[in-house]
Parts: sequence; C-alpha cells; structure tokens
Amino acid sequence: MATATAASTLSWLHSFGGTQNETTKVRDRNRDFVVFAQKKTRKIRKVILKEDVEHVGKKGELLDVKAGYFRNYLLPMGKAQIVTPVLLKEMKMEEERIEAEKQRVKEEAKQLALMFETVGAFKVKRKGGKNKQIFGSVTAQDLVDIIKAQLQRDVDKRIVSLPEIRETGEYIAELKLHPEVTARVRVNVFAN
Repeated sequence: MATATAASTLSWLHSFGGTQNETTKVRDRNRDFVVFAQKKTRKIRKVILKEDVEHVGKKGELLDVKAGYFRNYLLPMGKAQIVTPVLLKEMKMEEERIEAEKQRVKEEAKQLALMFETVGAFKVKRKGGKNKQIFGSVTAQDLVDIIKAQLQRDVDKRIVSLPEIRETGEYIAELKLHPEVTARVRVNVFAN
C-alpha cells in the first residue's frame, strides 16, 4: 500500500509540473512521504509607464519591473499601471492612429513638394552692379516672401536651405517639408 500511495503522490506531483529530480522520498515507519522543494520565484509585474521615469523608461513603454518597486513606488506616485488585455488593445489602437497621422502628414508634405517643384523657377529681382554682381544677397526670407506672393502658402524660413547668392543666375534651394520629404526649387536671380 505504501508504494501505491507514493506512486499516486508522484503522479499528483507530475500533474503540477514537478519532476522526480525535485522530489525526495522519506520513509518513516511504514509511511512514505514525498517532499518536494519549491523554487524561489521572482515576482515580476508587467507595467506600462504613464510618464517618463529616470533610469527606468519613457512614457508609454511596456516594462517588466519587480513587484515591490511597482507596489511601493510606481503605483502610489501614479507613474505606472499594470498591463491588462484591454489596456494593450487601447495602446495598439493609439499606436495605429498615431502611425496613420504620421503617414497623412508625410503624404501632405509630398504633395506640397510636388507643387513647389512643378511651379518652375521663382524669380528674384535685385539691383545689379558690375558683371553679374548684385547688391546684397538673396536670403531665405526673400524666398519665403516670393512663395507667399505666388502660391499663397506660408512657409517657415527655417526649413529653407539656400546657397550663398551674390550673383545673378539660377540656383537650387531646398525646402525641408518633412524629415523624409525635401522639395528642390529653382531660384532665378536677375538684376534690374
């Protein structure tokens, strides 16, 4: 009977994921006892940060943190919350919305770049000196003013990149409309 009990206890142990390596049989006066060791578990919580936490992560980041750190610091300070399936679904929807917005902005920038490039050349008049020299130089603000006059589009002068223009001729200016979209426009400078 003792061996039947030990065998049933071992099968019970196996049903919980235990193995014989973790078990020890102890014999004590006609009784078999099965002793098994429990592994020390590391208590980890999956959390999402609600704000930036120094040396931990940025807002919206999914992290594994120790349970005590979450319970004693992150939760009371309102810096994180436990990840749930509903929260994961909301995060995924928000990421998709943000990605769609980024794509829309990029497409608008591409259309604007195409419009700027198909206009042809923007003409800039300056007082001329000897040979091809002009008085003063053509600046980014000059190009912005011409674009506003011709196309009724407001352009920030900080996105305009011009070569140094001190003579008459044709030049290429770049308008950085988006981190991935740059419009190249021609600028014709001529003297009065």
